Parts: sequence; structure tokens; C-alpha cells
Amino acid sequence: MARKSGILLHPTSLPGDSGIGDFGRWAYRFADFLAESGQQLWQILPLGPTGFGNSPYQTWSSFAGNPLLISLDKLAGEGWLAAEDLPQPAAASFVDFDAAAHTKWPLLKKAARAFFSARPAGLFQEFEDFCLKNDLWLDSFARFAALREANNNAPWTKWEPAKTAEERTIAEHKFIQFEFHRQWLALKQYCNGLGIEIIGDIPIFVAHDSADVWANRLLFDLDEKGNPENIAGVPPDYFSKTGQLWGNPLYRWNEMARDGFTWWINRIRAAMRLTDIIRLDHFRGFEKFYQIPAGSETAVNGTWVNGPGDKLFQALKNAFGKLPFIAEDLGYITPEVRSLRDRWKFPGMRILQFAFTDELVDNPHKPYNFIKNCVVYTGTHDNDTTAGWFADKTTRKAGEMALAYTGSGGAEPVWDFIRLALGSVADTVILPMQDVLGLASDARMNTPSTKGDNWQWRMTENDLRPDLALKLRGMIQCYGRQRQEPAQVNAD
Repeated sequence: MARKSGILLHPTSLPGDSGIGDFGRWAYRFADFLAESGQQLWQILPLGPTGFGNSPYQTWSSFAGNPLLISLDKLAGEGWLAAEDLPQPAAASFVDFDAAAHTKWPLLKKAARAFFSARPAGLFQEFEDFCLKNDLWLDSFARFAALREANNNAPWTKWEPAKTAEERTIAEHKFIQFEFHRQWLALKQYCNGLGIEIIGDIPIFVAHDSADVWANRLLFDLDEKGNPENIAGVPPDYFSKTGQLWGNPLYRWNEMARDGFTWWINRIRAAMRLTDIIRLDHFRGFEKFYQIPAGSETAVNGTWVNGPGDKLFQALKNAFGKLPFIAEDLGYITPEVRSLRDRWKFPGMRILQFAFTDELVDNPHKPYNFIKNCVVYTGTHDNDTTAGWFADKTTRKAGEMALAYTGSGGAEPVWDFIRLALGSVADTVILPMQDVLGLASDARMNTPSTKGDNWQWRMTENDLRPDLALKLRGMIQCYGRQRQEPAQVNAD
């Protein structure tokens, strides 16, 4: 496998004028920056419509896209909005999700009404083809979204039976999904044309307040009222002393196995249309998952229960052939989880910030323990930025160990980590954009087990600097991670 590197940046973190990153011109500019800096990969977080806490890991649907990522400028360019409809530029260093929704939703609805009023022949046929191609999830999602709207965005277990979904509202949500997919797939095609692949992200669990659960209740561990009997999470670990209480309903894996895991096959198929490689979040849950009684206040009192294991991956292999997965194998990992990962030859993850928190020789995150078939990160979206990690007094000893390992004087500790990752034996390296920019803790994307002020960081328009791209490109070339062009064949 060729040595590659890339950057982790969720589209919401892009610059732009509408208060949140989107699929407009700055997304294309970022793709150009990736190419200019020699990257071959762009890793994103889940693209679904966010709900609780604005987390991309708690969405209304694991199939649908987030409408807030749609570029209003592109809608205006297509004629569905007028120039005067567009909001005044509001560039900001952090995302205000409520403000973005307040601004964009009425305009998305207005664009939908203009589209259905005009019914442009060619594009309307494209819309109908999209609806037909995605009928396994689109109709139920659009109905769910319309009913949710009719019930003032209340969770589906609290909907009033008398409230119904208007056909016009259902159609509007279908159009919004159509535009999301058109814009994203055009951007993906542009990236692929530059030699850049997209690494997507699939959370193992789905949100309770989602079209997935609402439309497939028999597949989830729910009581007769639709509430979870047990919920997902993880026990105490590096990130939290009381564990993480995610709250997602658990699957009835035996029920899913009855029809050969059709729901999962459909879910992976939808993800493979939008991305080139898929990171399986919480991979250990496919071997054993942590079951916590619903109503628990912490994740301390849970139990491990067998997951689907090889049966699921065999069904996926039968459907798709080679599986383009990365296993997120962080946290408490057992020999059985490693064995499952290795049987399927999925690359696991290594995090440099985890390498120096102990003196254990067999710590898999220590660079001398890396293998080729792994993906190395300086940190993930759940970690502090590397600059913040080095500055944190609680990790000072680990930082000193890291500098001793690199033989550095500490003048540029973040770049020391970047060099350590890029120079490693690992086939793939992913760098959070915050680390490329050398940003402090206030640029952190997420702090697990906390509410509020997460997922909000954004780049500025001045961050995509030519000198930064040149510096990265030089390091990519130094460590053999540049794109390998096909060898020229001598016809003579």
C-alpha cells in the first residue's frame, strides 16, 4: 500500500459567510490547499443532520445529509434563491448552530418552493431519479422530518397522534436532501479529480430521536412505548472517570441477522456513495458492546454483551467485496477485538498523544510499535489540540517524554509531532487542521462527556496560506508520502 497523508477537517469548520462552513467556494479552496500541500486524503466527521448537542455523532438520520452544509450561494446560482435573499456576510471564528439554522432553514424551504414551482425538465427528472434511487431511506426520513416539524421538533415518542405530515413539507425535505447530495457529490468529484480521497465516518450507534429508529423499531432495544430499555456508552477510561453515557438505543443484533443485516448493508451502501473510505467509530462494539440500563446517571454500572462480530462483516463482504474500513480501536481494547480487526485486515488507529502517557513498552501508540497497516493521528476530534496538550499542566510529564523521544528542544513541539507521524512506518497519517495551524486548546473540536461549546471551531479565511502548504508538501516529500504517478511505459 502506498504511503499517504491527509487532513482531518469537518465541513462545518470551513470559512464562509453564513455562520457555518458549507459546500461552497471555501470547500473547493480547501481541496486546492490539500492538493497544494501534497495530501491525498480529506477526513471528515459524519455528515448527517445534527440534533442533540449539535454532535455529528447524534443525528436525525444515518442516511440523510445535514441541510446546514448546503451552500446558499450555489442555490442562488441555480436560480432557486435571489441575490437579495442571501444573508449579509457573517464570518465568525466559531459556529453558532442555532443562528445558522435560523438563517438557513427558511431559505432552504424557499428554494424548495421555487424549484417545485418551476419544475425544470432536466433537473426535475434528476430529482425524481434521486428519489427513486434512495427510496429505501428518503421517504421515511422526509416523513419523519415533516412530522418532527409539525410537532415543534419534539422527540418522536412525544408526537401527538393527531398531527400529520403535509405532502408539501415531505417534498421540501426530499428536495433539500437532493441539493445536499448534489453539492457534496460535486465537491467529492472535484477532490477525487485532484487525487484526494474522502474518509467518512460511521458511528456504530444511531440517535434515538432519528428516522432510523422511528422507521425500524423492531431492530432496536425499545420498550412498548418506544423508549430504550438499555443504552450505549463506554466504561471509565482516559476521557472520563465515570465513563461516557451516550444514550443511544442498542441494536437487536439477532433480529438484524434474520435478514442478513440488510439495514447495515443499506447503511454502508449509502456511505460508500458519499465517501471513498469509511472509519468505523467504536469498532470494539462490533465484538462486544457496553450495555447500560436506561435511566442511569453514569456509565459505571454497565455490562459487556456480545456483538455481531464476523457475521456482520461477512455479510458486508458478500455485498460489497473488499471493505474500505478503518477500525476506530481506541479505549479499552481486548485481544478479541484486535483479533476481529486483524482477521479482516482493517487498519487500526494510533494516537501520538496517547504514546507518552505511560512508560509501558508495549503501548501500541508508541511509534516504535507502529505497524504499516495503521492510521496515525497526532490527535483526533476528541483530543485537545497538540499545542494545547503540550501546554496542559496535567500532561506536562507526557510532553517531556515526547520531546525526549523526538530529541527536540521544544521550539516547535507541534511540528515535532507532525514529523514523528509522517516519518513513521504507518501507511497512513491524518493531521487535524488545528495541529497544522498550531492552534491552542480554544480550537478543540470536542471534549467527550461534556455538553455545550463543542463542534464549534472554524478556520479563518487567512488560514489556507501558501507558505503552510509549501511546508507540508516538503515534509510529505521528505517522508515518501507524495502521490505516486503511474510509471510511464516506453513504447519503444
